[in-house]
Amino acid sequence: MTINLDLLNEFNPISLEQMDNVALMDRVDTKFIFNQITLSEILNDLKEDYSVLEINQIRAFQYHSLYFDTPDFKLFYNHHRGKTSRFKFRFRSYIESKLTFFEVKYKDNKGRTKKSRIKENHSEYLLNENTNIFLNEKSTFKNIDIEEKIWVNYKRITLVNNTENERVTIDMDIEFLNQNETFKLENIVLAEVKQDKQINSVFKRIMHKKHIRPGSISKYCLGICFLYKNLIHNNFKPYIHQIQKFTKKQLQYA
Repeated sequence: MTINLDLLNEFNPISLEQMDNVALMDRVDTKFIFNQITLSEILNDLKEDYSVLEINQIRAFQYHSLYFDTPDFKLFYNHHRGKTSRFKFRFRSYIESKLTFFEVKYKDNKGRTKKSRIKENHSEYLLNENTNIFLNEKSTFKNIDIEEKIWVNYKRITLVNNTENERVTIDMDIEFLNQNETFKLENIVLAEVKQDKQINSVFKRIMHKKHIRPGSISKYCLGICFLYKNLIHNNFKPYIHQIQKFTKKQLQYA
């Protein structure tokens, strides 16, 4: 996907240090999937109410994430069944900043997402004594319980609401990889609204106006659907069909 950098430059910039004031490590999330052809119009509607993260004159950043699950995909199936009190484990690298963190995300039974993380070596992506201690502190799992499953790579724009405690992440050029296969999502944007409490923000109103409905699907779960086609994922098929419509091609999945 080609990003309209000129349009991004119409936003006021916000620095990483300023954005840390809206870290939202304990938050409510709302996710949206839409066709990339609408992105320019959406960004144009947002520029008066949001600032864009800028680091070293860059406004769209590359992310690499390595996700872990149990051998029998317990974390994936917990999400698939809509189970509350569920976990997600990953290494996340910010490529331009050369920073890597090991992260634990926990969604509680009230629908709030709590994220914790520790800094790790930028190039190793290996579970170690530090990650084991961290897992023990933040979850019911240990290193020995999980194994790497997929990489998820993408480009991200981060917007910060000028008046509300809200961030919006806009992900594109998404690709999923495991040891056997690579799958790229073409013409697709995944957006996520992160707020300290549910508010009907400008971004949400624009989504409603454009008839883009919120959903409950993660990049990890989408990647598992496409790369591990033998797994049951009936509850995620509406999202697969939506993506098929946007890509205008029949995607191969079970």
